[in-house]
Amino acid sequence: MDQLITFTSNNTILVIAIILVSLMLIHSLVGEKLRGYSSISPRQSTQMINHENALILDVRENNEYSDGHIINSLHIPLSSLKTRLADIEKHKTQKVIIACRSGHRSSQACATLRKEGFEQVFNLSGGVMAWENASLPLIKK
Repeated sequence: MDQLITFTSNNTILVIAIILVSLMLIHSLVGEKLRGYSSISPRQSTQMINHENALILDVRENNEYSDGHIINSLHIPLSSLKTRLADIEKHKTQKVIIACRSGHRSSQACATLRKEGFEQVFNLSGGVMAWENASLPLIKK
């Protein structure tokens, strides 16, 4: 025990770093269960769209959406999501994949939909940027 105390006092920064990394690992392993939604890759998303009729909800702003979006995605900006929940109410039991530019705003939208009773909500990990990096198509309208 004396050696542990000596080591800790001589290597305080290292011990703090080990504790922080351990907490981040635990958070990443348990976090999805606590949040109530999962993050999925672009490849997993395409499988879910093609085989399970998943809805793609794009929560980017209008100008971002018009620059290119996933085919057949429904566009509701994050800033309007709470007021437009009636537009997607019929999809409460369906798988809903939420996309934004990088995955941050979509995670907020995932939390909102879970609170509103949507059962199967998924965050597109890396957002539309990851979709493009995977060489998947975007359309412009």
